[in-house]
Amino acid sequence: MSIRQEFSGRPSEVRQPARLWYAAYGSNMHPERLARYLRGGTPPGGRRAHPGCRDPRPPERAVPVMLRGLVYFATESDVWGGGRAFYDPDAPDEEAPAHAYLVSRGQFSDIAAQEMGRLPGDDLDLSGVLRSGRARFGPGRYETLVRAGTLDGLPVLTFTAPRPFRSRALPPNAPSAAYLRHLGAGLMASHGWDAARAAAYLASRPGAREVWTPEAIAELL
Repeated sequence: MSIRQEFSGRPSEVRQPARLWYAAYGSNMHPERLARYLRGGTPPGGRRAHPGCRDPRPPERAVPVMLRGLVYFATESDVWGGGRAFYDPDAPDEEAPAHAYLVSRGQFSDIAAQEMGRLPGDDLDLSGVLRSGRARFGPGRYETLVRAGTLDGLPVLTFTAPRPFRSRALPPNAPSAAYLRHLGAGLMASHGWDAARAAAYLASRPGAREVWTPEAIAELL
């Protein structure tokens, strides 16, 4: 059975899992970028250092997956400059390549806290997202958790912007060259794509397609 087919929209039992899959669809697709959230530090080309997780160990496993939904670029990244990547799970006819990491609940909570602009240290209550598929922890960037399904019997979670921030509700904003370079490297590292395929995908995303061509992104990669 393929990884994609193992996803299920059915809610699992509402309990706090010790382990879960974190599905990264942005710069964290690249393991070296994720390591900055786990161990702390500033990613190459980034503008901000991350404090790291309480548990800095690498993920137990990592597998490429495809999420149902759309990746788009909007708002302004304080790490990379230019538009940020967000995930719209309400675009059922789209697919988003992602990298799923098997991590502990504490590690996921600390990664999410850093994405939310908060200090890590507290475990998130995941009962809401496991029960309904969504849980909003605040109004800002990446403060909404989404349950994308299950993989090997464990929940697959990611984070994005709240519902008002869906792809059609925000003005598009082109991502920076540094950000695209990192996203492309993540696609190639996680999914084994070549530079041309990664560039074509990124150039087709809302926010990027208004400014970037596949050829220009391929030159970055």
